[in-house]
Amino acid sequence: MVSSDKNRAPRNRTINLSKDDILKYGDKLLKIGKTIAIDDILNKTIYGDIYDVVDYLPSGFVDLVFVDPPYNLSKKFNLTSFKEMESDKYEEWLDSWISKMIRLLKKNASVYICGDWKSSGAIFNVARKYFKIQNRITWEREKGRGAERNWKNCSEDIWFCTLSENYVFNIDDVKVKRKVLAPYKDDSGKPKDWQEDKDGKHRITYPSNLWTDITVPFWSMPENTDHPTQKPEKLVAKIILASSNKNDIVFDPFLGSGTTSVVAKKLGRKYVGIEIDKDYSCLTEKRLEMANKEKTIQGYANNVFWERNTLNGQLNGNNGKEKISRNQYNLL
Repeated sequence: MVSSDKNRAPRNRTINLSKDDILKYGDKLLKIGKTIAIDDILNKTIYGDIYDVVDYLPSGFVDLVFVDPPYNLSKKFNLTSFKEMESDKYEEWLDSWISKMIRLLKKNASVYICGDWKSSGAIFNVARKYFKIQNRITWEREKGRGAERNWKNCSEDIWFCTLSENYVFNIDDVKVKRKVLAPYKDDSGKPKDWQEDKDGKHRITYPSNLWTDITVPFWSMPENTDHPTQKPEKLVAKIILASSNKNDIVFDPFLGSGTTSVVAKKLGRKYVGIEIDKDYSCLTEKRLEMANKEKTIQGYANNVFWERNTLNGQLNGNNGKEKISRNQYNLL
């Protein structure tokens, strides 16, 4: 997957990985073959298989898990592949690593598990054995292939689970800025539950479990990679902000191209990720290095999440210090 060898359109912003990058970032990857201390894995990308690694990790160190495992369909991920199986077998596969992950969690930890419509039921069946299921988030994938004999598949689920009823949830950190279509006023003529600024009439609202403001990364977005199932930074940012605090540890056992670690870093959290593919592990390290200079998250500015196509002009970045231009937020 040496993607810099591909011919790219002039405006294509997909993050490339060259042969030199693999040599450079490969030296930063962590390989584990024995029990290891927490300080030795913090802010690291572990190159390996979760089954080979999990027993060596310390107990009780994780505040938040975000996991995007292979869905129950046949798909190729660079040099590795996942093969579709019967639903009960998929449940057994999920259980085989989720059960091992419990030991790693703090008592107030939260766990978010991604799936599609075919895998969502199996995820629920396994998750309820170990966690308290708090909610199911459904988010809209605004692109997808049509089907002549079925409904177009344009949604995915994320199961929000906790280890106990004592868990972190920062509601004020994940509120949404929505455009006001009916700007009502009170008897004195003042705006009723909305405000007007240079970006128009908006209302700050509580987030729901239905997310329609997510853009799947594509070629003109600066976060885009060649990973076939990359999750948007905006999606992961909502979860990290809601269910962790600054300096908490975020863990992803199927790291892919590194979005979870990158967003955790941008938002002032610590991170640990495991990825079985070396190229994707190196891609993660490259993105983490890029995050030293670019800390903005598309669709998140001035400490609120924006609907798509509603951000105008110049705004402060997600940390309130950087200026970001409109072309960084052309699709929110």
